[in-house]
Amino acid sequence: MAAGTVCLDRYEASVWRIPDPNTGNASLVAKIRLGLANPGELTRGGATLLGERADYAPCTDDGRSCGDLYAVSIPSVSPAAFATWFQAQQACADAGKRLPTSAEWQVGANGSPDPGPDDGTLDCNTAARGTAALTGERSRCVSARGAFDAVGNLSEWVADWAPLSTTCTGWASFSGDFMCLAGANDSKGAPGALLRGGSFRDGASAGPLAISGELDPTRAEDSVGFRCARPLPEPGRDALWGAGLTALAILARRRGSR
Repeated sequence: MAAGTVCLDRYEASVWRIPDPNTGNASLVAKIRLGLANPGELTRGGATLLGERADYAPCTDDGRSCGDLYAVSIPSVSPAAFATWFQAQQACADAGKRLPTSAEWQVGANGSPDPGPDDGTLDCNTAARGTAALTGERSRCVSARGAFDAVGNLSEWVADWAPLSTTCTGWASFSGDFMCLAGANDSKGAPGALLRGGSFRDGASAGPLAISGELDPTRAEDSVGFRCARPLPEPGRDALWGAGLTALAILARRRGSR
């Protein structure tokens, strides 16, 4: 899904443990990196869906030993909760992507309901019912560009860090979405990794302008997830690549005619 200069995942990330990612399942990993893997292929490859509890070990909270974890954007699966910022970063990187910046996330989230009521089936999942909905299940919770669940469901890690925040001052008359970027904690010795959108717990304070720096990047919560992004192809680079392939083909034909 194009969002400015990046392709932002349409769905919140599900995280899968892929056995033998560099050998027996190398073709499956290639499909994941191309955005072509589906649940059936993941299951046939022996992949395990993670994130319904804190089950990422041996991947550590600070992002070590995570080489078999892959973030996948597909509908109708459980989105990955309980991931720290570092684990989310590594799962995106293994899939050939990265966490979006807050600004990139904002482009993708614009136009999402803000949030309105939650009927429990189609609206954004914000009514504190205690668990995340399946990816894309809330069909009315979609942005102008086609991102599902940017509001509610799981709060989403983005790439940016800020001073660890302790106070939620809000946006005053500008928006009813929560804003927790005040009261820097100068005693803990850790930054705050930014979260966007709000979760299933946040009710009317969730929304496309919701932002918080209250959690350090090694924290994991049942209401926190993420989605990934990758740069859009550069037309100039692709043109040069295509011209190079054409030149090689012409050279091969000339050599073959000798």
